[in-house]
Parts: sequence; C-alpha cells; structure tokens
Amino acid sequence: MQAQTSLSVQWHDVCSVDDLVTNSGVCALIAGIQVAIFSVQLDGETNVYAISNWDPIGEANVLYRGIVGTLTDKIVVASPLYKEHYDLDTGKCLEREDASVSTYPVRVDKDRVFVEL
Repeated sequence: MQAQTSLSVQWHDVCSVDDLVTNSGVCALIAGIQVAIFSVQLDGETNVYAISNWDPIGEANVLYRGIVGTLTDKIVVASPLYKEHYDLDTGKCLEREDASVSTYPVRVDKDRVFVEL
C-alpha cells in the first residue's frame, strides 16, 4: 500500500498594503520560503504579485530588488544580477526557456496582503 502525502496549502497574512512600495518589491519569509512581493500600478490599476525570491541564474535570493516594468506586454521584474526578466504572472524567464521561478496566489483583504503557500 502506498502512503498518501497531503500538502497543507494555506493563506498567510504577510503585511499591510501600506508596507508595499508601488512598482517595487519587498521580501517576506513565509513558511521558511523567501517570497518577493510586488505592488505594480499600470493604467491606474494596482495589482500585487508574489514570486520566489530565488534567482535561478544568479543563484541568490535577490529578485525583490529587481526593476519592475513591462516587456512584450508582460509585467516583469528584471533580476538585479544578470538582468533576466521574469514574468510576474507565470514566473517564466523571457530570455531563457530553461529558467523560471515559482509564483504564488495573492489576495488583498481589508488592506492586508495574503499569500498562498
């Protein structure tokens, strides 16, 4: 008989919306994982994204320090190390098919930011 493993995925109250800097990133340690959280304002609308803070090319936890922008109609963060662009929706690297980062669902409720891990 094969043992079943159940992963406990839950929402984590990470910070206040006021703790985020528009068009910039912050880093949070959630359940032992470094997560880069970005508040992006585009066309008058603000969205919050969460991705792994680990840069797979530079092999360092630095993505929250990257520059946020758009590239080929995608909202991206440019790694501060080697400047690869990671799509904040999918985590895919735009320059390299063999690189990507994890993305995490985010919700804002009563001015609190929650990330699902």
